[in-house]
Amino acid sequence: VQKCWSFPDTCLGVLGELWIQGNAHQSIHPENQELVRVLREQLQTEQGTPAAARQQFYTDMYCPICLHQASFPVETNCGHLFCGACIIAYWRYGSWLGAISCPICRQTVTLLLTVFGEDDQSQDVLRLHQDINDYNRRFSGQPRSIMERIMDLPTLLRHAFREMFSVGGLFWMFRIRIILCLMGAFFYLISPLDFVPEALFGILGFLDDFFVIFLLLIYISIMYREVITQRLTR
Repeated sequence: VQKCWSFPDTCLGVLGELWIQGNAHQSIHPENQELVRVLREQLQTEQGTPAAARQQFYTDMYCPICLHQASFPVETNCGHLFCGACIIAYWRYGSWLGAISCPICRQTVTLLLTVFGEDDQSQDVLRLHQDINDYNRRFSGQPRSIMERIMDLPTLLRHAFREMFSVGGLFWMFRIRIILCLMGAFFYLISPLDFVPEALFGILGFLDDFFVIFLLLIYISIMYREVITQRLTR
């Protein structure tokens, strides 16, 4: 009976591995596929650590660089997730002097955001934190165009609000500024005074409300980026 089940299990395992590799390969931008392939081989040679023995997060999320489950995951400002060690190795292997382009979308990566907790104080984790802080210290203050700020909104807002409602997250002055901004937007929305009155222009009258909320979100994302930069200079 064991022999009958071993062959199908082996086939399923092989097919599963091919499916993972195929999806990860497709997610990498064509211009970066060769660099990622070489880096992946180098990482496998240096680490030689099986996926089951690594610290894993997001069981449904695979790092597209190493093709394993994300280990000590780091999220880029464009919203893509990688192993912390993989994205740092990608930076050092590719463009040490400048900010990297995201391996998936080619957007310039100016900020790396940790998605794992700080409970683990092992030497590897401390070194990873130092590398991430070093990267952010170099590139987080780079000028950003309005389109780049808009593209960063989902990721930065998600991290900002997560820290806002967590113990030991954002400092109180930043929380107060966010609350005041949200209160100001709320009172503007319920106020009968509008730049474009809804009573006269119908659905078009809501455009100014959406514009105010949009500017508010951009302002919060800019503040959060400044907070991260200030942390690095302490």
